[in-house]
Amino acid sequence: MNSSRSNLGSVSTALRAHRLSRRTFLRGAGVAMSLPWLESIPVWGQEVAKVGATPSVPKRFATLFMGTGINANHWWAKGSGAEMELGDCLKPLEGLKTRLNYVHGLFNKAATGVGIHPGQTGNLLSGVPLQKGAELHGGISIDQVLANRIGQDCVQPSMVLGCEQPTTGYHESNFSLAYSSHISWQNATSPVPLEAYPSLAFDALFDNRGSQRTLSILDRVREQAADLSRKVSTPDKAKLEEYLTSVRDVEKRIEASRLARDRADQTVKERGPAAAIAMQRPENGLPEDLREHMKLMCDLLALGFQTDKTRIATLLLCRDLSGLTYPFLNVRNAHHGASHDDLSDEYKRITTYYVSQLAYLAQRLDSMKEGEGTVLDHSCLMFISNMWSGSHHDSSKVPLLLVGGLDGTLQTGRVLNYLEKGDENRKLCSLYLSLMDRMGVSLEHFGDSDMRLAGI
Repeated sequence: MNSSRSNLGSVSTALRAHRLSRRTFLRGAGVAMSLPWLESIPVWGQEVAKVGATPSVPKRFATLFMGTGINANHWWAKGSGAEMELGDCLKPLEGLKTRLNYVHGLFNKAATGVGIHPGQTGNLLSGVPLQKGAELHGGISIDQVLANRIGQDCVQPSMVLGCEQPTTGYHESNFSLAYSSHISWQNATSPVPLEAYPSLAFDALFDNRGSQRTLSILDRVREQAADLSRKVSTPDKAKLEEYLTSVRDVEKRIEASRLARDRADQTVKERGPAAAIAMQRPENGLPEDLREHMKLMCDLLALGFQTDKTRIATLLLCRDLSGLTYPFLNVRNAHHGASHDDLSDEYKRITTYYVSQLAYLAQRLDSMKEGEGTVLDHSCLMFISNMWSGSHHDSSKVPLLLVGGLDGTLQTGRVLNYLEKGDENRKLCSLYLSLMDRMGVSLEHFGDSDMRLAGI
């Protein structure tokens, strides 16, 4: 039995290596740039069945998380398609209404009746009850199930990004604060470490390492890029130039972040590891401007999808019990405190700002041509929070938006209301089963559900 498993593992590893070896990269000293879809060559290493055929386009799934709920007064939608009406907090999605599903009334039963905050968060993507006390115990999250099943086709099975550092210790409910800081879990006891530093996420995306790490990656692949540009079609040449320009734009913005990160590392060396806990941005190396931090992380996620470096991602825009502040929104309190007055104009501005991050990422993906459509056409972005109301810590339903149609397998432009359907018919895990089906991963059950979500 063990020998059989070992042989299967060896076959799987060999198959993954074979698939990846047939990819097209731009390589330079200490760097490897994956390429976006190009009509001229099968850049993702798939066999072309006949002359003129193109490789099949992959599907992608990403979760964007905002902690401690939304402003419910302005979180609504009605109608369908281009005629859909949106509440004020959803206005950033005005240009994406035909690609949007507003999903109302779903809930995670394991996150109800267990106390506030960590117990409402750590199982949001798994639907498995959490254990209190010193030992972490929950369940694998949907993103990691997908990464395990389809991640072998990519260099990076999943991207797990964040705009805020995890916190440590315990909440008054006796749940570990690790549950508040992580939504992506690789197994019952281990969260997936999230990357909050844009420079390190950039380096991972482009395999950027070694002594030349701080030099422009485009300079290091310049000759290969020029050679490739001469060989591809005219439309692909324009696409390649657009891609390289986009990478350079991100790289320039990363440079300041890299310097801040290096200064933070030096500070920790001088003061000792304990100093890192007390350091706040920008001293801790995170970008001082939260707007630029979130935009960078969205851009890196978009590049990861465009180049097929990964097909699965989570982006923790802000954790539960978040301490992020928003002077640019004229908001006085930090995020968690502001959520206790969740129907205020201040929290309305906060909610709208987070929806604008979803809109920005969706628009970036929609600008990336891929086959007969765009990267957004082949993706699904799920925006979710761990509770409906921060002032009442109400997780009897959660705010949820889906953008993108997964290559036409997911109908869009709809308002779907499950609130009065009964608890058995409004489980988050039923939605996850339905989405995994469309990603080519079929499970008999996941979390607390063995049913697909009706009407999705």
